[in-house]
Amino acid sequence: MKQYKLTPYLFLLPALLLLGLTVFFPAIQAFSLSFTRYEFDLTQAPQWIGWQNFERLKTDVVFWQTIKNTLLYLVGVVPILVIAPLFLAILVNQKLKGINWFRTAFYTPVVISMIVAGIAWKALYTQNGLLNQFLKQFGIAEGIPWLTDPNLALWSVMVVTIWKGLGYYMVIYLAGLQAIAPELYEAAAIDGSDNWRKHWDITLPLMRPYLLLVAVISAISATKVFEEIYIMTQGGPRNSSKTVVYYLYERAFQDLDISYACTIGLVLFLGILGLSILNLRFSSKN
Repeated sequence: MKQYKLTPYLFLLPALLLLGLTVFFPAIQAFSLSFTRYEFDLTQAPQWIGWQNFERLKTDVVFWQTIKNTLLYLVGVVPILVIAPLFLAILVNQKLKGINWFRTAFYTPVVISMIVAGIAWKALYTQNGLLNQFLKQFGIAEGIPWLTDPNLALWSVMVVTIWKGLGYYMVIYLAGLQAIAPELYEAAAIDGSDNWRKHWDITLPLMRPYLLLVAVISAISATKVFEEIYIMTQGGPRNSSKTVVYYLYERAFQDLDISYACTIGLVLFLGILGLSILNLRFSSKN
């Protein structure tokens, strides 16, 4: 009997060991380093300094700028990635000839590497890029400094995140739409709820769990955005597109200020944890 009870844990043991070595142990170590002064020097041990790194955050102007940029990223990206893919999913859920080709076309950006996508979009955004050449046809002779203007850089990167994520979230919504019984729409049509009205009466209420899921996933992804920033702007110009994760990367791997980077990472972890708790509380109420 005891052997039977231990069997599930034996199956879990290899995965738990792997997670312990690659996730849990580094996380605990990073948490402890947040309260030390440690630059990457193998000859010196970390020095305990208590809450000094957190006090340093309070006066770090760049850190608060990255917080602002990250929140702006959330506000600019998440609503679009929650709403727009749902409309795409409704469109590609129609029983039309060749609809699979449209599904493939919308999903193609998802399978493209972010490095390739970032390089391609950066080329489009250059002063002599295809986008500015197109705008010149409408009389904008000088073109637009998409990635070099502090007021435009972050928004230009957001476009890439949205373009890359539309197809992914569309597939999530598509799975939910195909789980809705067609009889519900037929009954709604009898009651006079047809065309787009049926989606308001039936689709949206039944898709609420999927909407919540997409909202949380897209919010966490927007909070952790890094590749687009690294490839296209590297946080510039004048920190206008620098996010929390990119700032963490700079402090850890460029400045080798490991303990301060762990402090920033801890704040980021608490922020993501807060988003997850809010989602759990909101979804449990619904």
